[in-house]
Amino acid sequence: MHHTALSALAGRFGHPVIDGAPPESTATFADGSRFRVEIPSCEGPDVFAAVLEEAAARDVRIDRVSQGSGVMMLTDAEIRRMAALGAQARVEVNLFIGPRGAWDIGGQAKITAAAGGAARGNATVSACVNEALRAVDLGVRSLLVGDVGVLDVLGRMKADGTLPADLVLKTSVLMPLANAPTGALYQRLGATSLNVSTDLPVRDIAEIRAATTAAVDVYVEVPDDQGGAVRFYDVPALVRSAAPVHLKLGVRNAPNIYPSGRHLAALAADLGRERVRRAELVLGLLADLAPELAGRPAQDGVPDDLGVPRV
Repeated sequence: MHHTALSALAGRFGHPVIDGAPPESTATFADGSRFRVEIPSCEGPDVFAAVLEEAAARDVRIDRVSQGSGVMMLTDAEIRRMAALGAQARVEVNLFIGPRGAWDIGGQAKITAAAGGAARGNATVSACVNEALRAVDLGVRSLLVGDVGVLDVLGRMKADGTLPADLVLKTSVLMPLANAPTGALYQRLGATSLNVSTDLPVRDIAEIRAATTAAVDVYVEVPDDQGGAVRFYDVPALVRSAAPVHLKLGVRNAPNIYPSGRHLAALAADLGRERVRRAELVLGLLADLAPELAGRPAQDGVPDDLGVPRV
């Protein structure tokens, strides 16, 4: 079977291969923005406060912070404080849920990164559900999911009203998403924000965009343990082809801080501030290279698709 036949076969199921330059995406977030800025690894209220302070000083508009240590590593008081900060600043607060394979007693996840987010056994799935309910009860409206089965359960809980209908379900980078059929599957299961694999060319991300309506999340600087790319010059093409897209700022040459805590407080806050500086660099480059893409509507209330906490 030659290449043309293979392309036709993929297209038959709604996933044609993009040849040549990716098409422009005309889709946007609810407020008309083509992109938003996400600061990951925001591991608690003190880090969040540092991120907001740095963003104000640098005039960088932050739309979402995400946390990787998980709900179970935060006290109720810490979650409430993060929710209050997010509500006041109109910033989405996205918390990772559940125990995960990488922290479990099993050995596979220690050697296979793809198993790191897996929920091993139904008791762990139940723990993830419990954390989702706890976070929502404390005002959180955005959760980070690392297991496809857990995503399915949470999606069904949204559908039956157990969880809020406007709850953002964001897939983790630990859930491999390297092609359009996988992205479409995740969305059918309930995902509203799709973290794509960190090493995809723009064309492959454009194929995922063509198959989904959920927001796409792209690391434009990738942590070392997820590949370590620095993709600042890809940002104009990403905004043009993958909108609506979250531009995520990791930091290379930085230690993994999961699970975080007081022993890493200063480092986590410094990393948060540096991610904001990286965002300033990316947004400046976008304005220089593609000024027609850099503009954003003024913030006027809270858009329907932004998971700002309810306090």
